[in-house]
Amino acid sequence: MSPGIEMNEAHFPGRAPINAYGDGGFRFAGMSHKGSILCLPSGIYAWSVDSATHLAPAYFERIIAEAGDIEVLLVGTGLDLLPLTPQLKLILNDNTIVSDPMSTGAAVRTFNVLLAEKRAVAAALIAV
Repeated sequence: MSPGIEMNEAHFPGRAPINAYGDGGFRFAGMSHKGSILCLPSGIYAWSVDSATHLAPAYFERIIAEAGDIEVLLVGTGLDLLPLTPQLKLILNDNTIVSDPMSTGAAVRTFNVLLAEKRAVAAALIAV
């Protein structure tokens, strides 16, 4: 990276439906983002995960921090459904978050429906 260029963590302050996904990213709120994202009550954030095989509990710290405002966490695991590790499920359950892993496409569609119903939903979406 060139000197003098400062990279800030990508963040959209608010809740928004996902308008499109694919080609390695997502479109929402009139903008696009390359890479994976977290859709939380406080906003949409860049998420440094590129594969469901690397879903360590540390990647869910921001989600745990907002656990009081989340009932359901949809985890988009890429093109295919991959289960969450027992350790990760236990951590989420201990924080009263119901987790539901599914393909990213299914997670996007479900997130949009639950968001429209004004449910306390969050999503961790791996880009495809």
